[in-house]
Amino acid sequence: MRRGPLRLILRTLDKAWWDNIFSESAAAAFWQTLSMPPLLLGLLGSVGFLGDWFGPEVVDAVHDKILAFSRTVFTANVVDQIIGPTVADILTRGRSEIVSLGFLLSLWAGSSALASLVDSITLAYNQYLVRNSVWQRIFALLLYLVCLVLAVVGLPIIAIGPDWLVSFFPRDYQDDIAWLIQAFYYPAAAIGLVLALATLYKVSLPRKLPWHRGLPGALLAMVIFLCASIGLRVYLTWVTSTGYTYGALATPIWFLLFAFFIGLAIIMGAQFNNAIQEMYPAKMTRRERRRWRRLEMKRLAQRMHTEEGYRAWRNGQVQDTPKEAPRAPNGTPLPERVDEQAEQRGS
Repeated sequence: MRRGPLRLILRTLDKAWWDNIFSESAAAAFWQTLSMPPLLLGLLGSVGFLGDWFGPEVVDAVHDKILAFSRTVFTANVVDQIIGPTVADILTRGRSEIVSLGFLLSLWAGSSALASLVDSITLAYNQYLVRNSVWQRIFALLLYLVCLVLAVVGLPIIAIGPDWLVSFFPRDYQDDIAWLIQAFYYPAAAIGLVLALATLYKVSLPRKLPWHRGLPGALLAMVIFLCASIGLRVYLTWVTSTGYTYGALATPIWFLLFAFFIGLAIIMGAQFNNAIQEMYPAKMTRRERRRWRRLEMKRLAQRMHTEEGYRAWRNGQVQDTPKEAPRAPNGTPLPERVDEQAEQRGS
């Protein structure tokens, strides 16, 4: 089959099927669910300290922004029953847990979801065994800490940034600027999420590819995420309309399915990037070319050293071999004096 979109799609689906994408997505969903409380503890508990620096209105703005964003993704039942109480409890009482040993344990538990995604991404790129398994787990923890610090710094900026930005403009233009910010807020958030996913695809690999190679998979992951979110909202709306009992059961089920589709979208994006890399390999970067030259020079030097050692060994073996004494026609060794006389006569 010739190279083309159809072969690219078939290669992506085939590789994803043989890599057990549904099992990998289910494992990612499990670790996401298990890691959510410690993740929120580390994130929102750290944000709670910002109230001492910037005032309590920053914490309130972060709380309102989280709930407002959650209502655009989740249903009202999920926000009111799961996310809202958890966020409020951690923002008010989570600060005391930050300085405890439990917080250090929560960092390890919270990084489990990211570790599961890193494992799935490296498996999709056929690089699962390249990095040591222990170092890969530590790498996921370090990556989680970096993301946690960026989120702690970024959440207040996202929460108070739009209002703070509007205040820089004249009063006559503030309404128009506020409307523009409101109109482009979610597209900018979507673009930021795509860029973050492309970065995740790059940094997760032991043998890294160019950053732009992660963009196609990140876009595909975004499309899968949006379609899954819309489908799950329709599903939950239909289920809750059948009765209260089914609606109460549907809320946790919906949350687990949402976590499952998050993992599915990220892993499918990695599989798509790998299929593109197999069909249209990326050119080596300057760093890779320099490393390749160093490896080739190292192999050449090692080969030359081996050949020189072999030649030296052969020459030494020839020099150490004793000279065979001359023999008579009947096979009897001749005496040394007879040998010398024969040599003198020959000369």
